[in-house]
Amino acid sequence: MKKNIVLIGMPGCGKSAVGRCLSQLLKMPLVDTDQMVEETAGHTIPELFAQEGEGAFRDRETAAARTAAALEGTIIATGGGMILRPENMEALGRTGIIFFRDRALEAIIGEDHSGRPLVGSQPDKLRKLYAERIELYRKYAQYTISNTDTAEAAAEQIADLYRKEEQK
Repeated sequence: MKKNIVLIGMPGCGKSAVGRCLSQLLKMPLVDTDQMVEETAGHTIPELFAQEGEGAFRDRETAAARTAAALEGTIIATGGGMILRPENMEALGRTGIIFFRDRALEAIIGEDHSGRPLVGSQPDKLRKLYAERIELYRKYAQYTISNTDTAEAAAEQIADLYRKEEQK
């Protein structure tokens, strides 16, 4: 069975962009759990938060994690809060290698996050999320990818590590 590549990290750290680069580099399909949630719900994530609340969104996210974990040889870009439920990470970890893109918080803060319901355009919210989540990202990651300025550089590091893992 070919392992999945699971990308975790803060909202706005570039998981989706890294996933697209990896998909091209490794010729593997890419799924995004946030997109999966939006497609099954028929609403955007901000709409889901507004209409159903965070708890209902997290339930949908858990369903997406299970669906994604059942895939084989797939790159899985997760939402930033995927690590909040241990069952999500257990499912994804059974079939995948987990990579944490540890991008500098200040670099993330400098970008537009207006479409992200837990962050918006308020840097203090992002700092608070970082403080709440950093230890979980580190706990679940098999590999931490840091000091990469571009999605391409992060994808190259991940691709190299993945190829080595596949040879074991």
